[in-house]
Amino acid sequence: MNEATGVQSIREALTRYNEEEGSQEGETTEDEEPRACAVCGDLAKGYHFNALTCEGCKGFFRRAIKRSTQLRCRFQNKCSITKNNRRSCQACRFRKCRAIGMRQEMVMSEKEVQERRTRIQTRKRLDAPVELSSQQEETIKELLCSHRQSFDSAFYRFSGFRPMDRNALPVGQDESESELCSLSSTSLSGSFETPENQEHEEAGKKGSVFTALPHVADLTTYMIQDIITFSKSLRDFQSLNMDDQISLLKGATFEIMQIRFNMVFNTKTGIWECGHLTYCINDAVRAGFQPLLLEPLLKFHHTLRDLCLQEEEYALMQACPCFLQTVQRTGPEKHLLYPKVMSCLTEMRTMNEEYSKQVLQIQDIQPDIISPLIMEMVSKNPCSDF
Repeated sequence: MNEATGVQSIREALTRYNEEEGSQEGETTEDEEPRACAVCGDLAKGYHFNALTCEGCKGFFRRAIKRSTQLRCRFQNKCSITKNNRRSCQACRFRKCRAIGMRQEMVMSEKEVQERRTRIQTRKRLDAPVELSSQQEETIKELLCSHRQSFDSAFYRFSGFRPMDRNALPVGQDESESELCSLSSTSLSGSFETPENQEHEEAGKKGSVFTALPHVADLTTYMIQDIITFSKSLRDFQSLNMDDQISLLKGATFEIMQIRFNMVFNTKTGIWECGHLTYCINDAVRAGFQPLLLEPLLKFHHTLRDLCLQEEEYALMQACPCFLQTVQRTGPEKHLLYPKVMSCLTEMRTMNEEYSKQVLQIQDIQPDIISPLIMEMVSKNPCSDF
């Protein structure tokens, strides 16, 4: 592989393409018609401590439970409790609270009250809409526009590729297609441990062992070209010199490519649905990739897809992970979204190194199939050495 040819491919491509508990203490329900407090007869807004009461008797019962001294009636413990005289005899009022079913164990301690207040404040903060600055809004619009212009989820622009050959697979003959496309890590691991695979590796030195490699190489080259288009449309990227642009692309292309593939990944079937083309993890096996990369990669796609990211968030992930702090959605399922996404990106950086290593190994076994553009992206050579 001529290094000058590889870097020239990137330079030409860069030059060619110019683009996220407000629960009350005691359950409260609204009724269509006014209801009377079972203690004093005042207007009751809901159930508190297991009984239909007004807000005043609710607070009284809580305070009475927490007080250290015993309440005593100055008369015969037969006081009538009404809205107007409910303050006259605390003992009889408390006795009536107990009689109608108000439960002492439902009153929270001071510690529990503080914990609840903390939860409420945290939830309000998380659910509060984020106000973006005009610059942040402009950045998001730019990223989203660039993403839409450079990513074809139906893969209509992917044409003139070498056909996918699924006739051969370096695995045991007894394993079925469905088993290999499943999420089982054992099936992937076994794909590279059979005697038949050793025979394929020997055959690879003489002929074409990785039957899907030509098609996968064409697909990867197509994705890289679109990623270059995406990068070149960003003003901050354009402001960098050519060597810095190349360095950034070499470090980020694999991550951006997987983020884009994740948008068409079906977690139920384990299939990447690229318009009229579909791929399973077994196609990567046919292209020469091994379980050390494919197992965490498949797990990554399931994990990231389960986050149910929106298109804007996918676009932000491709440009700069820290931008995700400006997109926070409401709802309990969206809490801690940013740390989860960052965890996925960290895992992908490790996979990036393994991907580069395996591409170089595949190139040694079956040369002249992988494009110079792909080889340059996985090359470890710094720009100054070109």
